[in-house]
This record gives sequence, structure tokens and C-alpha cells, in this order.
Amino acid sequence: METLDCRGQRCPLPVIALARRLPELPVGATLRVLADDPAAASDIPAWCRMRGQHYAGSPEPHAFDVRRES
Repeated sequence: METLDCRGQRCPLPVIALARRLPELPVGATLRVLADDPAAASDIPAWCRMRGQHYAGSPEPHAFDVRRES
């Protein structure tokens, strides 16, 4: 699993970084996004729904797992 550290960044920067990094990973890979902006908790799952990617949950505070579906 790869990690993308976006702590200290305000929205929409964590989602933009996610959108740029995820296509570089193979289908089925999981990317853990570290983001401490409170908006990330709703923005990252919403982005996954809009882009057809799988939001795999938040295993710990300020961490969001996204699995590449396509």
C-alpha cells in the first residue's frame, strides 16, 4: 500500500493530489491518503463515488484508503 501525505493541506488540495496519484497505480492497488483537513472526510468518499473508485474506509484518524478500480 502506498501513502500520500497531504497533512497540512486545505481542500481541495488533498483530492487534487489523490486524482493525480491514483492513475499511476495499478488497478486493484490501494492508496492511503493522509489528510487532516476536516473536509477530507466527506470530499474523498464523494470523489470516489464520482470517479468510480472504491473508498475502502478510514482505518485511523486522518487516513483514508482508496482502491483503484479502473
